[in-house]
Amino acid sequence: MSVPHPKLLLPRARRVASALLAVVTLCLSLPQLALAQAASEPAAAVAPAVAPAVATESVTNPYGLSALWSQGDFVARGTLIIMVIMSMGSWYIIFTKLFEQRKLLKSADAAAKTFWSAGSVKAGIGSLDEGSAFRYVAESGVNASEHHEGTLVEQIDKHTWVSMSVQRAIDNINSRLQDGLAFLATVGSTAPFVGLFGTVWGIYHALTAIGISGQASIDKVAGPVGEALIMTAFGLGVAVPAVMGYNWLIRRNKLAMERVRAFGGDVHNVLLAGKRTA
Repeated sequence: MSVPHPKLLLPRARRVASALLAVVTLCLSLPQLALAQAASEPAAAVAPAVAPAVATESVTNPYGLSALWSQGDFVARGTLIIMVIMSMGSWYIIFTKLFEQRKLLKSADAAAKTFWSAGSVKAGIGSLDEGSAFRYVAESGVNASEHHEGTLVEQIDKHTWVSMSVQRAIDNINSRLQDGLAFLATVGSTAPFVGLFGTVWGIYHALTAIGISGQASIDKVAGPVGEALIMTAFGLGVAVPAVMGYNWLIRRNKLAMERVRAFGGDVHNVLLAGKRTA
């Protein structure tokens, strides 16, 4: 058997040594890869738990109604005060007029039940409540019928005199029911413009402050401008209830006055003709 030459054995030994070195290096690196994989898994598990906390974090809003009041000048504060007075006055009138209309309709029901079942007009007047609108109409007609004397009054026939007295009483009641409705109409038509004035004033001051500071970023523009728009929203919030309340009260006043006029016409016919027409 022939023995390889020593020069041929040398490269083969080098290749074997290199292969052994690679195997040893691979064995040493396996534990480190396992540790790195184990360390990455808890981090991935913690990440979803932390993410919701970041998503639910609330951001403090430096703008709003309180900031508008504290940072606004006397014009902005005065505009807010005017709109608050408008709103309070509107709601006060709405509830007050509803109470008056409810009282008037209740008196109409009472007059229909007790007045016409009485033996005489005076007895029917006594059955009505003090301060009732229907009692006022009946008393006005009775007084005109019983006191048709005097040089000037006698020149007017009794029919016209009683009719004028009853109609005058009805007009006074109608005028009383209309009290406060002009305020509602004024608030409904002017409150949006008052709020718009406050918005224009706030935007003017916001843009002036931005121009002085020289910063036109979105946070410097959107915040003050959005805060100024609160005035317009507040003006609409004052105007809408006033307009709706005005229209509703006008409708209820018409229904109430129809019953008052019908009662006044019946009283007029009873005093002159002695009977109530259908």
